Amino acid sequence: MPAESVAATSHLQTPQITPVSMWERCSFAALRVAVYGVARCLTLPGLYRCGQVFGFLEWAVNYRRRRRFAARLRSLLGDGLAATDVRKATLDHFIRVRCDKIIYLILDLLPREKMARRFEIVNRHLLDEALARGRGAYIALSHHGAHHVAALMMSLLGYKVAGVRDRREGAIRRYIQSMYEQKYDELRNARIIYSDSFPRDIYRCFRDNFTLGSALDIQRRRDAHLKTAEVDFFGGKHRFLTGTIQIALRCGATILQGFIISDANFRYRFELHGPLADPSNAEETPELLDQIMRRYATNIERYIRHYPAQISKL
Repeated sequence: MPAESVAATSHLQTPQITPVSMWERCSFAALRVAVYGVARCLTLPGLYRCGQVFGFLEWAVNYRRRRRFAARLRSLLGDGLAATDVRKATLDHFIRVRCDKIIYLILDLLPREKMARRFEIVNRHLLDEALARGRGAYIALSHHGAHHVAALMMSLLGYKVAGVRDRREGAIRRYIQSMYEQKYDELRNARIIYSDSFPRDIYRCFRDNFTLGSALDIQRRRDAHLKTAEVDFFGGKHRFLTGTIQIALRCGATILQGFIISDANFRYRFELHGPLADPSNAEETPELLDQIMRRYATNIERYIRHYPAQISKL
């Protein structure tokens, strides 16, 4: 479910997606075989320990990314943050990202039941109640946590999932996605909406009672047509995307907020909060939109303070 929102009125010409080359396919296939072999020999907890080691080594040598993460953390939580806390959060971040990438490589090679036991939806009843209304559910995400893992697991649990994301995906992400779609019928029914697409695709998702997710937090505005709202965020002003929220309000979809938390041994929690507005009486107004965005920003602040290592957008 990773990604950005869609412009309210887009006139951009849709660019083509670069195909994965044969060399890339062979390289990624070999990497998958190697990782899966380690998992078979050492079990998933053993593979997780290997991920921790590689994450530590990356933390030790990649000083530029280490500094970028520390700077990002201080820009959010303040310069008064203790050096030991910054160092711990930075190391945890490197380990978390490496382990997320490792498990993503081989999710389709693992027994479905094994991963289902490692994935939990907190406050799942909020989503089920939203979909029972028949108008779809929108989950406002942010650039924190393993969205790709959550999207796959949600599909395997039987939810009709759609996500808005950037068209410029990395080659390995596109390759793994194709592997997933070959194995899982559920993923063939999932919908991917690119951020340069027309908003009518989002309307269709809510009409068809899909669960749609996208990230609303941005660091730079890539298109003048993207609708945003300015909100107080960690003592300053920050702009968040609002286009998908506005479409959800018009469609009568329930608006929730979600956070994905990576725990040890490849266990994941998808925490749902909300609704951010009463779905039975949520007429689109500037006041309601402002209220929703303030709740969205406040929840992100609380989440970052509790789980700083989950930040993924630097």
